[in-house]
Amino acid sequence: MLMKVKTILVSQPAPKVENSPYFDLIDRQKVKIDFIPFIHVEGVSGKQVRSQKVDLANYTAIILTSRNAVDHFFRIADELRFKVPDTMKYFCQSEAVAYYLQKYVVYRKRKIYVGKRTFTELSPLIKKYKTEKFLLPASDKLKPEVPRVLNELNVEWTESVFYKTVVSDLSDLKDVFYDILVFFSPSGIESLFENFPDFKQNDTRIAVFGNTTVKASLAKGLRVDIQAPTPENPSMTMALEKYIKAQNKK
Repeated sequence: MLMKVKTILVSQPAPKVENSPYFDLIDRQKVKIDFIPFIHVEGVSGKQVRSQKVDLANYTAIILTSRNAVDHFFRIADELRFKVPDTMKYFCQSEAVAYYLQKYVVYRKRKIYVGKRTFTELSPLIKKYKTEKFLLPASDKLKPEVPRVLNELNVEWTESVFYKTVVSDLSDLKDVFYDILVFFSPSGIESLFENFPDFKQNDTRIAVFGNTTVKASLAKGLRVDIQAPTPENPSMTMALEKYIKAQNKK
């Protein structure tokens, strides 16, 4: 019989907003939640970008899939002393990415095109501008959907690694145990086993977000106890709350 849920480890940084549903979950269910990133992002150098045969001056449009992509594109531009021209077009995967772009450019003076949420939903906008030369500043772990969609569009595009996903050092957690571990990517699962090669799940519940994370968990022999998004639980906090309510009633 599995124990009641009292402690949860979320393998991501703590939310920066005060009204995060995680804080509501702590209040309502009286559980302790710790936020510790299992992976982190490290930028590559301008020299490494140049070694990929990438000259920023050759591109007329930038495809931005995340806030990390925004930060590292402008970091590299700065490092290489490249003044990004006002005529540069920006294709942002989501509103959140486009909004974040304002950190670096005056929004109303730039040509910014915004998708809805997924990369596929951005493709009609890219297709409208087929004559542009697109640069995709990416991580070393690019979702397969991205190159597939761009190749199908028959546009001129170049992928360049501007930052890498790196496993965090979790040695401080060696003798710490949680009732639930929450993962959002296959990289998080990879980090768990890289830090703790002898990890045994036993009574620890595993919560995962997304199908690729489910597959990575099962491939490592883990039992997935909580899953999101689903029609009943579109968010991880909803999935956690439903599970905790049922488990802690027993």
